[in-house]
Amino acid sequence: MTEFDGLVAIVTGGGSGIGAACASALRAAGARVGVLDLDPPASTDGICAVRADVADGASLDAAVEEVAGAFGGIDILINCAGVSAVGDVTANDDAEWARVLDINVTGVARASRAALPYLRRSRHAAIVNISSIAATAGLVRRALYSASKGAVHALTLAMAADLIDAGIRVTCVAPGTVDTPWVARLLAKADDPSAEKARLAARQPTGRLVTAEEVAAAVLYLAGPFAGATTGMSLAVDGGMSGLRLPR
Repeated sequence: MTEFDGLVAIVTGGGSGIGAACASALRAAGARVGVLDLDPPASTDGICAVRADVADGASLDAAVEEVAGAFGGIDILINCAGVSAVGDVTANDDAEWARVLDINVTGVARASRAALPYLRRSRHAAIVNISSIAATAGLVRRALYSASKGAVHALTLAMAADLIDAGIRVTCVAPGTVDTPWVARLLAKADDPSAEKARLAARQPTGRLVTAEEVAAAVLYLAGPFAGATTGMSLAVDGGMSGLRLPR
């Protein structure tokens, strides 16, 4: 038996990158997993993959209901779906600001709202949001993205306060730069992708990018019943970027 045996988890954005790593780790730990994504993988034993759009409340409601029906309830929600944005405060127009905030912030609220009726019935209910080091550190050319992840951080604390009496823990993980297909696409747009990847790795004290599996391990800790006294906090998985100031 593991702490996740008998539990059901949903992962938004679970089709690739950090979300896929979270889904895989949860399934390996004994949970049954609903993978919600615009491009979901095939369903397998213990995995219910459903197409869902976090920008569409009706889509999320239907997807969450399908997973709950397949597995008999929901205990854990991992809000991982999100999009990137590059540039200073002048770089993106109003429509792009609205789109990114709608997906990265309101999408967390929509998914949580859809899952809450089921989470309220669980004895081990937990929500883990994926934030970012950008929520609390000023990074160049990340104005819109940082604003969205700062909002996720604040939303996590507010939800934790609202839901503590219901026995639902809410936390977030704040990764540094993670070696995912998402980052690879950003690097591909750089004038010198190899040099840009080396720069991103060097700004983390460990000297390398974070792996998706390392983020997933943090998510599993926060989502599991053994973390029952942990709520309303952010766990950095950033190679020391948020706390260390090393001489160079």
